[in-house]
Amino acid sequence: PIDKNNPHNCLFGLLDETKTPMGARLLKQWLKSPLVEVAPILARQSAIAELLELENVRPDVVSCFDEKLENVRDLERQMYRIKTGSAGPKEYVQLRISCEQLPFIREALRASSSDLLVALYEKIDIHAACTKRIKEALVDNPPFRISDGGLFRPGYCQELDELQSLRANSQEWLVSYQNALRQETGIKTLKVGFTKVFGYYIEVSHAQAGNMPARLQRRQTLTSGERFISPELKEYEDKILSADSRIAELEQKLFTQLRADVAEWHESILQTAAALARLDCLRSLSIVAKKRGYFRPCIDTSRILWIKEGRHPIIEALPHTSRFIENDVYLDGESQALMCLTGPNMAGKSTFIRQTALLVIMAQLGSFIPAREARIGIVDKVFSRIGASDDLARGQSTFMVEMAETASILHQATERSLVILDEIGRGTSTYDGISIAWAVAEYLIRSDRGKPKTLFATHYYELTALE
Repeated sequence: PIDKNNPHNCLFGLLDETKTPMGARLLKQWLKSPLVEVAPILARQSAIAELLELENVRPDVVSCFDEKLENVRDLERQMYRIKTGSAGPKEYVQLRISCEQLPFIREALRASSSDLLVALYEKIDIHAACTKRIKEALVDNPPFRISDGGLFRPGYCQELDELQSLRANSQEWLVSYQNALRQETGIKTLKVGFTKVFGYYIEVSHAQAGNMPARLQRRQTLTSGERFISPELKEYEDKILSADSRIAELEQKLFTQLRADVAEWHESILQTAAALARLDCLRSLSIVAKKRGYFRPCIDTSRILWIKEGRHPIIEALPHTSRFIENDVYLDGESQALMCLTGPNMAGKSTFIRQTALLVIMAQLGSFIPAREARIGIVDKVFSRIGASDDLARGQSTFMVEMAETASILHQATERSLVILDEIGRGTSTYDGISIAWAVAEYLIRSDRGKPKTLFATHYYELTALE
């Protein structure tokens, strides 16, 4: 159901209308591990049915789900990176943006009636405290790295504000200080400057040096004048020269504290993320059901597999498919346990058996399916022997791979299994192939462990004698 090489021509690509990375990952897990109990399947069906009904009577609610879920980032990944200390400032802002969507999603779920949606409502926490903590601390568009600086909002830390103001307004302070000294000393030519060698200084001419206040300390004598230093200027020099390193150190300290604070919500946010992922999956399945005109199958504990006017979900969705011709299937594992399909190439044998397997997987996923009606008894496993491939690196030819896989199916299939077999016995002589196909079919309908429901596609018309 999941094709990594062509994600669109597979069941996952068809069903994936998720808005969040967590939802997409969960949908893959659902496809890889369909449910085998009736109650949770019915719970998913009821939730999907309610979402479909809401789309008709309360379109604003489902629009809220779609809009807000699109703004939710990968909470699971973000919390892992925050917990391990590898998350950058931007990821905290993304976490804040995600948390800001939660009150709207939770409010939209408030009036839910299906058990599953009610449970999701209860598991979604709006995390107002976490949102507030990040919003108060970080600017809306912080840099990628802490070392780039400029992470925190003005007013968040007084000491940091003073240091940043000191760095940003150093020239203004020096001009102001120079004017104050000129007014104090009456020396209009006094100037305040800076050199990398001597640092900040107050310079006057030799004639004016004797008029300088006693609190000023002589620092350097030049041919053009005298240079002094004041306690205030020395203090300012220490501040401005160490401001950058102190800012970097303080921002690192503040960010470390923010990380520790946010990590406290780790478990709670992961629980919310899991609930959002489930909601995203259910919403995705409801979108596909409405778009494709799917039907809610009846799921029970019987061994019946009955599908009326079923359609291959992937083929009917392909752009070049004008109309898919519906077909029926009925198997009960007793009087009708094995269906043998014969016919020429391109007659639709493989399509039919794959279609049936896909619809069973979809149904036990909790999804609606492309059919007019359906009753599907719980299937424990789906076995398939389709395609021709070899494993020459392990010394297995195409025929040997086919026989090994067929043997595995015969050993593992139970009365609740669904088996689809396509062209068993090819790759050897005609009579040997017929003998193998005959023996496999006969074994499946006489198995001591019960008869698995089997769809058997073959070119060997002789097998119809088995009827």
